[in-house]
Amino acid sequence: MTTDTARPGAEALEPLTGVAPPRSRLRNRRPRRPLLRPGAGRPHKAGPVAYALLAVAALLSLFPLYWTMVAASTDNTRVSQTPPPFLPGPNLLKNLSAAWEDAAMGKALTNSFIVATTIALSTVLFATLAGFAFAKLRFRGRNILLMLVIGTMMVPPQLSVVPLFMMMTELGWGQKLPAVIFPTLVSAVGVFFMRQYLSEALPDELVEAGRVDGAHSLRIFWSVVLPIARPAMAVLFMITFVHAWNDFFWPFIVLDMTNPTIPVALTQLSSGYIRDQSLIMAGALLGTLPLLVMFVVFGRQIVGGIMQGAVKG
Repeated sequence: MTTDTARPGAEALEPLTGVAPPRSRLRNRRPRRPLLRPGAGRPHKAGPVAYALLAVAALLSLFPLYWTMVAASTDNTRVSQTPPPFLPGPNLLKNLSAAWEDAAMGKALTNSFIVATTIALSTVLFATLAGFAFAKLRFRGRNILLMLVIGTMMVPPQLSVVPLFMMMTELGWGQKLPAVIFPTLVSAVGVFFMRQYLSEALPDELVEAGRVDGAHSLRIFWSVVLPIARPAMAVLFMITFVHAWNDFFWPFIVLDMTNPTIPVALTQLSSGYIRDQSLIMAGALLGTLPLLVMFVVFGRQIVGGIMQGAVKG
């Protein structure tokens, strides 16, 4: 009977043949490196350079809004001087009141809110439905239909103005808000955006589990797809709302000054022989304030939804 003189733990390294590895190999074996480096996972603190860059970016982003307020608070002569003023003047309330009365800004704000909200809600709903179908449902001609939807993004909107105007006139919607709303109830960009998001964020296993439980497509969409697609829907709503609020080309063609939106109403302020720049800036400030209020109220929820979706994805 022999005595095992190997080092403790050497028997765990013996191969199947029963021959222990040489002691030199055990002596020269390196310890395993840790999977995580020291300090990994700790939040990184921004330095003074990062704060300086962020401050410069914030100032550059806010300067157009500040200049609009400065120009709206002075008179036309002061705005046209060189160098222009960089401090607010005393005529802000006066110019805002004049712009409100001259351009029917009250009616324009109401019309813009109705148009932008309706278009944003319908785009989010229809784009999410279509994105779910293109991303997770299997049907004949799916790829061809998706390519046709993407192909409409390459057609300039100016090409469809004449037939679209004739169609709205035949429907009796000339100079009315439905003529602005119905042609833009859904967009190809929104469909493509939601399709790409749901392709990555929605696991196929959840859809199959809903099928196994006996749920139909609309039930799966309501109970499974909507909670997952909420961050992307919030982003799409914000983008669509801002785009519909600032849209000028089609509303200018189909509407008149008796029933305008904000961009159409602003043309009334610049239609004189001598343009009053301070009055135009006051009207632009009135048209921008609702967007700022909406972002201040819902900005945290939208950003929080985006971050939550990023973490879950």
